[in-house]
Amino acid sequence: MLPNTRTIAFSLLLGLPIATIALPTLAADSQPREAVISVSGEGQASVAPDMAVLNLSVVKQAKTAREALDENNKSMTDVLAALKKAGIAERDLQTSGFSVQPQFTYPQSNDGQPQQPQLVAYQVSNSLSVRVRDLSKLGAILDEAVTLGVNQGGDIQFTNDKPEKVMEEARKNAVANAIEKAKTLAGAAGVKLGRVIEISETSPRPQPVPVARAAMMKAAADSAVPVQGGETSYNITVNMTFSITQ
Repeated sequence: MLPNTRTIAFSLLLGLPIATIALPTLAADSQPREAVISVSGEGQASVAPDMAVLNLSVVKQAKTAREALDENNKSMTDVLAALKKAGIAERDLQTSGFSVQPQFTYPQSNDGQPQQPQLVAYQVSNSLSVRVRDLSKLGAILDEAVTLGVNQGGDIQFTNDKPEKVMEEARKNAVANAIEKAKTLAGAAGVKLGRVIEISETSPRPQPVPVARAAMMKAAADSAVPVQGGETSYNITVNMTFSITQ
């Protein structure tokens, strides 16, 4: 009977749940972790902009694509020449978009049923990104561009050519904000703040002051466009983890 008893006992062990076999591993993992406090801190710093980025477009329409392209090329050539004359360097001029689009009409028949679309013209659009480093010339540049054929765009983004110093200030403010938050949490919990275990930073986000879209209208071409640069704010977020000492 003894051999049979051993066989039965061995079979029962094989039938035990897997959790029983993993008990030593669970016991090792059940050791208490180091207590920590994790917080996010936000920092901001502002500076007057020293550069503006413009988006200017020339849009022309004609019966044929060739005619529309020729008209567009003439206007854009004049715009580029004027920008260079105003002191804009080649490196600050970049074509940002170009398209040739057929234009259709969709006539309705007498019975209200749609008919085949009819090709009526071609539209050519050429967009230009311009970096203006002398902000005192910005209004005059906008005015001249409209006079020479720019009839779409006008978005302005004020920024800084070298924002490293102001970003460094924003980082320091973000870290100080995170430490202050962690101290508040530790004090409320009745514990002491320990060493920094981990720190990371999200990508900095420049926040330009909103500027009204410049009206690319011929009616506004009789005087320089009034613009205001304001300030550009740089926001940085840091994530910090601190140990807790009792």
